[in-house]
Amino acid sequence: MTKEISSQRELSWTRSMHNGTVEALPATGMCNRTVSSQPSNPPFSLGVLVLLAVLMVLLALVTILGNALVILAFILDRNLRHRSNYFFLNLAISDFAVGAFCIPLYIPYGLTGKWHLGRSLCKLWLVMDYLLCTASVFNIVLISYDRFLSVTKAVSYRVQQGAASSPVVKMAAIWVLAFLLYCPAVLFWEHVAGCSVVAEDECYAEFFSNWYFLLCASTVEFFVPLVSVTYFNVHIFRDIQKRQRRGSVSDGEPAKSGGLSWRACLLPRQGLSSSETEDSVSSLNRPWKLAGSSPTRTNSITLKNDVSASFRAKSRSKLQRDKKIAKSLAIIVCIFAICWAPYTLLMIIRGACQGTCVHNSLYEITFWLLWLNSSLNPFLYPLCHMRFRMAFVKILCPQKFATLRSGNTPSS
Repeated sequence: MTKEISSQRELSWTRSMHNGTVEALPATGMCNRTVSSQPSNPPFSLGVLVLLAVLMVLLALVTILGNALVILAFILDRNLRHRSNYFFLNLAISDFAVGAFCIPLYIPYGLTGKWHLGRSLCKLWLVMDYLLCTASVFNIVLISYDRFLSVTKAVSYRVQQGAASSPVVKMAAIWVLAFLLYCPAVLFWEHVAGCSVVAEDECYAEFFSNWYFLLCASTVEFFVPLVSVTYFNVHIFRDIQKRQRRGSVSDGEPAKSGGLSWRACLLPRQGLSSSETEDSVSSLNRPWKLAGSSPTRTNSITLKNDVSASFRAKSRSKLQRDKKIAKSLAIIVCIFAICWAPYTLLMIIRGACQGTCVHNSLYEITFWLLWLNSSLNPFLYPLCHMRFRMAFVKILCPQKFATLRSGNTPSS
């Protein structure tokens, strides 16, 4: 009987990770599982192992250095300390930790197929991996929501700059929500189930073959964020299109005083409130009515035209800034969808079929796509944001930055 149980254990801890039925072994905290008929992957050749190791280490270095550069730029350049950029900082912190902790610990396990760092470090690695990746997703949602407010609800966005809407509070909330989604299940699943389905030389979450939990968690982690950021971006683009049409009409027709004050309400960053604008317009109209002399009337018309032209110029300037915001958001969201959708779908499918219908190599590729997203995010900032670009140039090429600055000084 002892030999049968021993041989049963040996069979149950093969490399096939997620299989069918689970039953507790007597006098142990482990579970015995039916072995999947899917054959285990053949070992890598030495050349393939070296190539994979180089690529994994390179990905970790790019992730670390890229996100460290974003964090350093935020610390050194005060111009970046804007409300919305704090959320980029939060995203960079989570991505940096992925490259500094999660990827290095997984490299030996991914190459050899065996976890040699012990159960406690396995739990810590799982908690950090789920926490950081989920926080990265939630940060993207928060960034999209913040930009959505700044473009479509500019007046209320400016009003909410007080302590009640402090970015630090929202950043902390992101980490709390990310922890609550997966980490309690990672830490306590085996205690609730009464046994563990993970072998001593393996490291993955106990709920990995529970289709219902994976579907619910994936909905919160991926599908809801994807729908949310898509909604935000669609409304941003629609708002920009409306303003473009409105701007083309206003360029072809003379601006009215009521329209001028209304446009001022829609442009909270331009320095004039609606009441100030109405006062300025009414003051322009007074000389028109009271003064009878031709020079005063001419000066009034000229001043009124100058104010109208100034508002049109500022409207175009804000429209261009919002276009850049929309472009940057669209790029970040597309990268997020490409990197996360394959893993999420395969994880749900694999959990539903108990690991028998998805080849382990295909799942492994989609798993690395998640971490690839953390390495790509830092490169999206200089691509879409001039302030980040100048901050990076200031850190990496101080002489070039000094040249650019001196070259811009005379023209400014």
